[in-house]
Amino acid sequence: MENEKAFFDKLEQKGVSRRDFMKYCTFLTATMGLSSSFVPKVADVFAAPKQRPPVIWLHFGECTGCSEAFLRSQYPYVDDLVLDLLSVEYHETIMAAAGDQAEEQLQNAIKKYEGKFICVVEGSVATNFNGAYGKVGGKTFLEIAKDVCPKAAAVIAIGTCASFGGIPAAKPNPGGYKGVGEAIGIKTVNIPGCPPNPVNFVGTVVNYLLLGKLPDLDQKGRPKFAYGQTVHDQCPRRSHFENNEFVLEFGSQEAQLGYCLYKMGCKGPDTYNNCPIAKYNDGTSWPVQAGHPCLGCSEPDFWDKMTPFYQSS
Repeated sequence: MENEKAFFDKLEQKGVSRRDFMKYCTFLTATMGLSSSFVPKVADVFAAPKQRPPVIWLHFGECTGCSEAFLRSQYPYVDDLVLDLLSVEYHETIMAAAGDQAEEQLQNAIKKYEGKFICVVEGSVATNFNGAYGKVGGKTFLEIAKDVCPKAAAVIAIGTCASFGGIPAAKPNPGGYKGVGEAIGIKTVNIPGCPPNPVNFVGTVVNYLLLGKLPDLDQKGRPKFAYGQTVHDQCPRRSHFENNEFVLEFGSQEAQLGYCLYKMGCKGPDTYNNCPIAKYNDGTSWPVQAGHPCLGCSEPDFWDKMTPFYQSS
C-alpha cells in the first residue's frame, strides 16, 4: 500500500490524476486485447510491481529513434518505467557510465542475470565481412549479439531495424544488415515501426509481468494485439474498392477527415499495425490523420518493397 500511495503521489506531482492514470490503464488493457476485468490488475503492475525483470538494451545499426520514442512514453513516465517496472542494467543512451566502465557493467549484468534478463535489441546487425560494418567497444554487432542474446530469457527486437533489418538493410546493403533474429538464428519478439509506438513495447512488458509470458505472436514474430489487423482496416478514412474506384462507406468519418489516401500511395492495406488506434504523442494523431499516406514502416523490407511511397501499389 505504501508503494502504491507513493506511486500516485508521484503522478500527482506531475499533474497526472488517478482518473487519467486509470483511463490509460483501460486503454492499454484494450490495446493488449484483454477484458475490462484486467484493468485493476494492469494498474497494479505499475502502482505496485511484484517483480523488476533485469533488462539489457543493446544498440546496433540504428538512429536511436526507438529509444527516443520509448523515452517519451507517458503513464508510465520513463522514470517510472525504468526505475519501478524494469531494472535496466545496460542502455548506452541513458546510462551514466561510458567506455570501459560501461562494457564492464554489461559483462557483469550478463553474468549476474544469465537466463533471467530480457534483452532488448535496437538496430540491425551487420553480417558481411564478419560483421565489420558495425562495432561497439571493439566488438562487432554480430559478436555482441551472438554473445548476449542466447543468454537472455527473451529477446525483444524494438523497431523495424532490429526486427527485419529496416533502412540499413535496404538495397544495396553492402554491410549485409539483417534483423537480429535472422542474423544469429534465434526467435525474437518483434515490435516493428520506424519508430514503433511506445504503447506496443509497454504492452509487451506488461503482458510479461501480468501473465508471466510474452504475448501471442503472428508469423513474423509480432504481438498480435498490436499487429493483428491492417492499418487500412482500422483507419477512419477507410473506403472499400468497387469497379476500380474507392467508395465511401456508409457512416464513415471521411466527410470530416478527407478521402482514403490509397491513390496517394498509402500502404495501409498492406501494413499491419495499430497506428489508427494507438496513435502517437499520447494519442494526439498519426500520419494518415495528418494527411500523409502510410509508408508501411512496420513491414519487412518496407524501404524497397513499398517504394515509390507516393504511388498506389
